[in-house]
Amino acid sequence: MFPIHRGRRLRVNESIRSLVRETSLSPADFMFPMFIMEGENTKVEIPSMPGIFRRTLDLTVEEVKELFALGIRAVNIYVKVSDDLKDNTGKEAWNDNGLMQRAIRAIKAACPEMIVMPDVALDPYSIYGHDGIIEKGDVANDATNDALVKMAVSHAKAGADFVAPSDMMDGRVLRLRQGLDAAGFHNVGIMSYSAKYASAFYGPFRDALDSAPKDADIEVPKDKKTYQMDYANRIEAVKEALWDVEEGADMVMVKPGIAYLDIVREVKNAVDVPVTVFHVSGEYAMIKAASERGWLDHDKIMMEQLMCIKRAGASLISTYFAKEAAILLNKK
Repeated sequence: MFPIHRGRRLRVNESIRSLVRETSLSPADFMFPMFIMEGENTKVEIPSMPGIFRRTLDLTVEEVKELFALGIRAVNIYVKVSDDLKDNTGKEAWNDNGLMQRAIRAIKAACPEMIVMPDVALDPYSIYGHDGIIEKGDVANDATNDALVKMAVSHAKAGADFVAPSDMMDGRVLRLRQGLDAAGFHNVGIMSYSAKYASAFYGPFRDALDSAPKDADIEVPKDKKTYQMDYANRIEAVKEALWDVEEGADMVMVKPGIAYLDIVREVKNAVDVPVTVFHVSGEYAMIKAASERGWLDHDKIMMEQLMCIKRAGASLISTYFAKEAAILLNKK
């Protein structure tokens, strides 16, 4: 009771504030999403994501070494697939000599201790831009799961530490766990995108990989709302995360990040595995755009948002700010 208790005593200066700070950030809290393309010694900036590039494999490896030197210990990798390799089956996704598989091998050879988590979904490989196989005008859940198992096993063969299914098919975590175990990859983990919402925040990402749903000569869903979650729902996120843990997920993910911190806390309270949060491309782009106009202090907003995600319950933050934030943290 005031005046006996004065909260401001613990805020007098930075030394006191640091002593009682409840949440902390380190570079090891971050995972960096990376976009990889064919070619050599080339990088292409993504217009809607300033500072983020599609890189050829040789430059990707050099970037991974820099990230590891900064203290970042995980990368989440995506590939830009040539149009001539896309179809409705996604079969390029389990080509043992495909770009993703070559990328995994190259990263692990150059930086063995970097944790590699390749994306598992068919949208980069689909002529329709959907996360699964189109049948009768919709994404076929079980047929897609069969394809995802082949994809995940090929990633494990290449050396992936975790597979990261982002597709939101029902039952895919159980199928992946069974498939990995049957192939002898008992120690390859699963980081499941458990609560992935049908969000408008993904636009810049889809620019990076050309993975938005496309017009087609057959009936296809115009968006991803039949498999990604309705952003009006909270209880459903907890249910999806619990199902994934029961099916064998080693980590669960909430996506997007800063706009969904209530969901992060709900999931954190419900599960007994680490919770990853994806601070997504649209959230990144908004900070970049506002700071370029002088409306916000870039570094302060960046660090505040990352701290808030950690405070909400994230064990790991997948963020396009990982490198910039790590550089700032290492200066302190």
